[in-house]
Amino acid sequence: MKKVEVVSANEVEVKPLDLRQFIVDDVQNRTVKSVSKREIREMAEALGLSYDDSKISFAKKLMNAYMKKEIK
Repeated sequence: MKKVEVVSANEVEVKPLDLRQFIVDDVQNRTVKSVSKREIREMAEALGLSYDDSKISFAKKLMNAYMKKEIK
């Protein structure tokens, strides 16, 4: 069981909410991650899809370009 502390209204600090903390534009640099060929290969195997190196290279380029475009 957690302890609860009761305080009066004048003891509570009130600060305005900064919406920039929740907007994608401010956190985009921290969320960009390139997809590797290994990850794509493992995903294709898990889904039971056929693939070769040219398909893996194309998928990697396509996915990385799409993610960069969407985050900007």
